[in-house]
Amino acid sequence: MNFIAMDFETANHYPESACSLALVMVRNTEIVDRFYTVINPQMPFDARNIQVHQITAEDVKNAPTMAEVWPKIKGLYQPGMLVAAHNARFDTNVMRQSLARYNISEPHYLVIDTLTTSKRFEPELPNHKLDTVSDALDVELWHHHNALSDSEACAGILINQEKQFGDEAIKNLIYQI
Repeated sequence: MNFIAMDFETANHYPESACSLALVMVRNTEIVDRFYTVINPQMPFDARNIQVHQITAEDVKNAPTMAEVWPKIKGLYQPGMLVAAHNARFDTNVMRQSLARYNISEPHYLVIDTLTTSKRFEPELPNHKLDTVSDALDVELWHHHNALSDSEACAGILINQEKQFGDEAIKNLIYQI
């Protein structure tokens, strides 16, 4: 299975306030590359968000904006490319709104949500939060709410589920952006 696992963190409650992004590239069910960057959202940070991900305005003051990051990653987002995220509605909305802020059109790609796959394949879990699912599937989550750690865990979850339940079961849960 080939896909990209994606995770954003935001500076505040606005989806266009992306302050970090990680992408984990998976080819033939193996992690082959990683991309991580902090992003200057050009917006204020909320204390609650800082408490969650530990990224501050000081950390991103010299970081690229999403408009500057986009040219480095846009080639990955092609029609037919599968993008995985845990609670994909959040991450795809952050992508959409962060790009729209700079008048950049959202790309078209396929999405699979490991929150949804986990509810389908691990219904017995007490909840389907990233840390709970990672723990249940013995997938490493070395720093929850670090975008790279979360992306790696998302990739590990989907790889595990694909091995356990097969391509066809996974394909039934894919949708298009």
